[in-house]
Amino acid sequence: MNPLAITFGICNFASIMRTKKVILITGASSGIGFDAAQTLARQGHRVYAAARRMELMEPLKVDGVQVIRMDVTDEDSMRQGVEAVVQAEGRIDVLVNNAGYGFFGAIETVPLAEARRQLEVNVFGLARLTQLVLPYMRKQKSGRIINTSSIAGKMTFYMGGWYNVTKYSVEAFSDALRMETTPLGIDVVMIEPGAIKTDWGLIAAKHLKESSAGTAYEEVGTQWAKNMDWFYKTNLLTKPSVITKAISRAVNSRHPKARYSRGRFSIIGRIVHALLPARWWDAMMRQGGKIKAA
Repeated sequence: MNPLAITFGICNFASIMRTKKVILITGASSGIGFDAAQTLARQGHRVYAAARRMELMEPLKVDGVQVIRMDVTDEDSMRQGVEAVVQAEGRIDVLVNNAGYGFFGAIETVPLAEARRQLEVNVFGLARLTQLVLPYMRKQKSGRIINTSSIAGKMTFYMGGWYNVTKYSVEAFSDALRMETTPLGIDVVMIEPGAIKTDWGLIAAKHLKESSAGTAYEEVGTQWAKNMDWFYKTNLLTKPSVITKAISRAVNSRHPKARYSRGRFSIIGRIVHALLPARWWDAMMRQGGKIKAA
């Protein structure tokens, strides 16, 4: 065989092997996380899918996904998960911080314990898992951290205040982290979904109705919960696969963008929010019910 052909073949094989990455993705039991884990595994990557409900991730094993139990509000759970991946693979190339949830309701009526839990899951869990992974990426002099933010990190929704707080925090956290880690060979990418057809909206609507019941915000909260419930059952929303494509691009690109905004209303919503005076945006958001003064 031609020596040049052999050399080319070896180099090509090495190049292919370098593109196959070890990926840890949280919130993989449903929705975007599940779809992304399946897709990335089918691309040939070594994917470790993490969530609290392991039974919901069983179907992922068909595609070679390794499933691990992880609670992003539990230090030991996160530490053990990261160590399990490193022991098995010797490295972590990509961390996809996808776990999160929303509890809608008025600032006054959402219990602070619930507000803290949203922050624990959506912000501090994401931050702590990032801290646990970073030493390995620094040692490798390479890595990629992909954080699932939201359109809610760019504009504030009526009765979504605490959820907005968490997503605005993810935006600031990711921007700061990117500045710190770029010189280390570590990329930081934000995925900013718009309205996506998952159970997220139905669960948020349920929480909104519950937190508003028996309060001065009951009428408006109930109406908005109905609107959200209807909206998330329609075909007006974007399929999770659209966000998966953005995550896939962030994983596979040599030079990924800092942000990928995808999904229904992710772009137009930001434009409208930026152009409208604050009072106009507020008035538009307030449509749909009354708040009792006393």
